[in-house]
Amino acid sequence: MPPSDNYESVATSAEPEIASFDDTGKGLVGRFHHALHTTPALVPLIVLLAAITIFGLLLGSKFFSPFALTLILQQVQIVGIVAAAQSLVILTAGIDLSVGAIAVISSVVMGQFTFRYGLPVEISVICGLLCGTAIGYANGWLIAVMKLPPFIVTLGMWQIVLAANFLYSANETIRSQDIEDNAPLLQVLGAKVNVGGAVFTVGVIFLICLVLVLAYVLRHTAWGRHVYAVGDDPEAAELSGVDVRRTLISVYALAGLICAFAGWALIGRIGSVSPTSGQLLNIESITAVVIGGISLFGGRGSILGTFFGALIVGVFTLGLRLLGADAQWTFLLIGALIIAAVAVDQWIRKVAA
Repeated sequence: MPPSDNYESVATSAEPEIASFDDTGKGLVGRFHHALHTTPALVPLIVLLAAITIFGLLLGSKFFSPFALTLILQQVQIVGIVAAAQSLVILTAGIDLSVGAIAVISSVVMGQFTFRYGLPVEISVICGLLCGTAIGYANGWLIAVMKLPPFIVTLGMWQIVLAANFLYSANETIRSQDIEDNAPLLQVLGAKVNVGGAVFTVGVIFLICLVLVLAYVLRHTAWGRHVYAVGDDPEAAELSGVDVRRTLISVYALAGLICAFAGWALIGRIGSVSPTSGQLLNIESITAVVIGGISLFGGRGSILGTFFGALIVGVFTLGLRLLGADAQWTFLLIGALIIAAVAVDQWIRKVAA
């Protein structure tokens, strides 16, 4: 037999043995780690189901009623929308500390353009959405083109937008009754839809649609793959043909637009246009993202995980409230979940390396 034939036969017979060795060597822990690595939303989903089960056993029908379960969705709709924007940014290994301020100033622009300048409410809403997009674009340009750190840029932008918000609005609140009488479109995302005892709002429906659309875009489009690539290794992404600057700018601009929608939903949620609303949206959005399994180092995670993370916070908040527990227990448990989520992310990265 010629030497080349002998080499081919040996190589062919060796391949299945190597494959079988790898499969059996993984073990239970290895397979579990592989599942976590390929499905980042798995951990928050497990935690969410466990929390629902525990509070359901403790509270019974009081917690499992359609009203209570949909109330959780209503409570987390604003945080969920802002967290979706934050997720896009963190996937690129960045962070946006201005998301809450963008949401609030967008809502203020919608209200002031309608009541101060007398513009049609449809035009005012569009102006508010464009305002949020422009601020996000400015963040992206400073980070992608000027090469400034995302933390510093968005921290500065948060201060600028927050100050501009109070200066422009003169710290005045547009009352709910005035909006109902003259510009009901501003409150449309707070309109309620009753389905068999479950009460949804248009804002909740928007949140669910937003999560599904972003999940599809990130998973099945070139732009989504570019987002992950930039977060994983921007230099390697650049060498492989990804326009890193354009991707970063588009991510921050889209995040600004999504935050503007959150500002619109905020009007529907609280009924009024208040420059002092949404003070904790920055922290709450990052909390939902981290608990949802998106890595703060970028390049790993899913938007569905963020949605589950927001729901986990809502479940703990409502469940403990129904149990009559002190509100501080909610902060304690959420803080523990944040640390645990980061620890799990580090473990997954360490084992994968």
